[in-house]
Amino acid sequence: MLLWLLACGGATLEQASEAAPEAAACVGEGTDAALASCLRPTLAPDYYVDQALMYFDTLDVDADRSRVPAYHPQVARWEWPPWLLLTGYGADAMVETADALRLIDPSTVPERDCRFFEEQPFARCYIVFEYEGGLCPIYEEFVFNDAGEMTFIEAWSDLPGLLPHPDPAGDPWGERSDLGRLSTRVPGLGQPSGTISLEGDAMNAAAATDPDLAEFQRRALDPWGTWFAELAGADDDFFDQGCGW
Repeated sequence: MLLWLLACGGATLEQASEAAPEAAACVGEGTDAALASCLRPTLAPDYYVDQALMYFDTLDVDADRSRVPAYHPQVARWEWPPWLLLTGYGADAMVETADALRLIDPSTVPERDCRFFEEQPFARCYIVFEYEGGLCPIYEEFVFNDAGEMTFIEAWSDLPGLLPHPDPAGDPWGERSDLGRLSTRVPGLGQPSGTISLEGDAMNAAAATDPDLAEFQRRALDPWGTWFAELAGADDDFFDQGCGW
């Protein structure tokens, strides 16, 4: 992770990239099909950075537990393999899982580099969790609606071969290329409210041509059942794989 911090240095938390590319196309604006790329920040850059830091505070046993992000009621957390894909759906589930992890698998988050971007995801972070078993480097992104509510959280292991970045050294924040983000493919996240309709026409049509989105739809309709099934079928050391232990 330290190599990442060195490679990513130069911008403050308050700054967007100085070399931001042309904005991603807005698809479905004003409809249930609107993608997150249709939204632009409505609040100060520091707000989005602080919301991301609040999220990590909920998982850090040394942090103030009263700091909780402004979660949208449908907020989703998607953690790419070797982790378990949809690991949280809904504001209550996000709080409940954070409280459970503080007891079952306590950690701190001693290294945090969170930055604001003018395009969704508005907050993007390289962070390191510290568990009893060791350090666990992660890259994580956060999407917001116009009210500043967190609507989608997406995470990857920050290990060789597991990050989505085609050019991690030259484009560490995924600005110049398509990372295959799921967050910018979910119909409805681009509405001002960020509300999605899991069984609506827009979601069904998009899921018919996007296997990742179809998997998200399936799991979000039964978040706990699919999570337990994913856990039961996972390698015993799936978490260790993602952390590099």
